[in-house]
Amino acid sequence: MSFVDHLEELRGHIIRSLLAIVVMAVIVFIKIDWIFDNIILGPIRKDFVTYTGLCNFGRLIHMGNSLCMPVPNVNLQATAFGSQFLSSITISFVTGFIFAFPYVFYEVWRFVRPALTQKELRSTRGGIAFVSLFFFAGGAFGYFLLAPFTFSFLANYKMGTTAILETRPMLSDYIENLTDIILGCGLAFQLPVAAHVLTHIGLITPSFLRTYRKYAIVVILVVAAVITPSPDWMSQMIVTLPLIILYEISILISSRVFKRLERKMAEWD
Repeated sequence: MSFVDHLEELRGHIIRSLLAIVVMAVIVFIKIDWIFDNIILGPIRKDFVTYTGLCNFGRLIHMGNSLCMPVPNVNLQATAFGSQFLSSITISFVTGFIFAFPYVFYEVWRFVRPALTQKELRSTRGGIAFVSLFFFAGGAFGYFLLAPFTFSFLANYKMGTTAILETRPMLSDYIENLTDIILGCGLAFQLPVAAHVLTHIGLITPSFLRTYRKYAIVVILVVAAVITPSPDWMSQMIVTLPLIILYEISILISSRVFKRLERKMAEWD
């Protein structure tokens, strides 16, 4: 195919991906009231499953209220006439992208697939399912764990001893932070998938991952600082520890793939 033909092919994949996102966004917009009340506002509601679950778990293991987080006591505000409408559009498209992610990645895969060799194709078998699984797992981690800790800290942080200051976050600011947390965690959780593919095509090895583990931890700390909008160490550790665990899992996955490749090479010899 010529360069222009490739562009034409890419345009088709992009259009189909955008159509999938738009369709899901329209569905979300139709149910925007329920989604906003029950999903978007979840991490700052006192009856959110994370707050009640951690509190009940702490009492169950006889730790009292030590695991009970202070619930954010804030009222979101919109200062412009179009703020709520624009926020509804933002919520619809972000949620539509999340729901349509498997199909969007499928379109990306269809565009890339013709350029891969048979060896590379074998390494990506089941890739769409695994990428989607880790994306949704990361998004759920961000929504159910990181977001409540982040908003609890930010909403209850007090500067000074007077009662003059009051936290009144903008609706757009809250949605932006929640979006960054969910999408950031969803992308960060792709680490094991990337390790599997890169090992299969020969770009990395288990020894490489072990050698550069200390540098990877530094990178993970930076990523955790970017994902978490709050500056407290607790929220950053909530992101850092799972990413370090995912890195160790990536080493195990890379080792299995590398050993499998070595056995195949031995059989060919």
